Amino acid sequence: MLFFYIPALLLILSSLAYWQGRAKAFALSTQKREGSTRLHSRPTYYGLLAAFWCGIPGLLLYLSWLAASDWMLTRFVLQSLPEGMQNLSPDELNLLLNDLHNLISGHQAAGNIDPAMQAAADFYLRLQSISSIALAVVILVTSIIAFVLIYRRIQPTLRARNHVERIIRYLLIGCSTLAIFCTVGIVLSVLFESIRFFQHISVTDFLFGLKWSPQMAMRADQAGSSGSFGAVPVMAGTFMITSIAMLVAVPIGLLSAVYLSEYAGPAFRGVVKPLLEILAGIPTVVYGFFAALVVAPFLRQAGTFIGLDVSSESALAAGLVMGIMIIPFISSLSDDVINAVPQALRDGSYGLGATKNETVIQVVLPAALPGIVGGVLLAVSRAIGETMIVVMAAGLSANLTANPLEAVTTVTVQIVTLLVGDQEFDSPKTMAAFALGLLLFIVTLILNVIALHIVRKYREEYE
Repeated sequence: MLFFYIPALLLILSSLAYWQGRAKAFALSTQKREGSTRLHSRPTYYGLLAAFWCGIPGLLLYLSWLAASDWMLTRFVLQSLPEGMQNLSPDELNLLLNDLHNLISGHQAAGNIDPAMQAAADFYLRLQSISSIALAVVILVTSIIAFVLIYRRIQPTLRARNHVERIIRYLLIGCSTLAIFCTVGIVLSVLFESIRFFQHISVTDFLFGLKWSPQMAMRADQAGSSGSFGAVPVMAGTFMITSIAMLVAVPIGLLSAVYLSEYAGPAFRGVVKPLLEILAGIPTVVYGFFAALVVAPFLRQAGTFIGLDVSSESALAAGLVMGIMIIPFISSLSDDVINAVPQALRDGSYGLGATKNETVIQVVLPAALPGIVGGVLLAVSRAIGETMIVVMAAGLSANLTANPLEAVTTVTVQIVTLLVGDQEFDSPKTMAAFALGLLLFIVTLILNVIALHIVRKYREEYE
């Protein structure tokens, strides 16, 4: 499709504009004129300014058309349909548009195709081809005009650096605003679906219910036509597995970071640190296999040996393997933070007569505490969001128990389970996934606020 060649066209035009603008700036700087010919900015800035002027207008046109093209083309196609296909209810219109897009993408089966729909799909493709060519021509003309305008303005007195920095600042503001809008959109989408869920299930039953069984029947006369949506067992399983993982990862990760930063030699550090970080690159499904095939049977056999009843799928197995998985997050971040502590703090401690151990415990670690807390928080978020290890090692049973030797489940596992299958998307079972997502978002937000408070408290003390 021509749409995919337009960004390449913009890139080529911007590159040519950059070299032409830079070349003119060099030519102006070498001309023999009366008075000073010194450029206000370096020639590179003149080239960048020309490239921005050439590329940004075309890019804005391209993005605007991408956002509006499907809606506009669909409206034209609908107007070309027979009269009986235009006066439809919203639900019937959505089905018709879905069939139309299937035909356009080539996903429709070969038989029983309505000739009017096939003609509409062909008309859509023709409009799309024509619009792509027209868009390429408009972008080409716009970019050339913009380049000619800025090329004529390139003079030694032009403040090219100021203009380039202003454009870059606006681009950064735009990217930041887009990130904020994405975050707000995610929160609102989860919030609206959660509100629909709470219209069927009360908030108190969801937050304080002790039974999680979201199975909903397809018909009212089926058994189990009403489920139980108490989130306490799911949250309890999440916190249990996360706690076990942190009990494994925090001591090992933090102590390994302290050793590598303060005690290990350069040669040993250069070998061990990359080996630790390899753990972060192992796929989680591999950890899940390791938990299901090695750790869980070992725990079950060890429990039988000492007289304990260990389930084949347990929170302990999932938590131990998850802790191993997130060791690199804590170790690598803590190591970087400890290395960033100013050497003057260590020298001052040594000057007062403190030993190396006392300096590490009483000076280095407190000074690095804000960064360490950030690393631990990242590890907690990673543990809360893990799914594969829990599915393979802890199971899907939402048991309300404090025994880590029994099978439990987590919020993320239930979200995945609820969103698969043939259940209607507007049923309480499916919408419960959004309610769980909102609850998990609130819990994570609270953890972030607590961590931010700790960081600010100690940052005021040591900065």
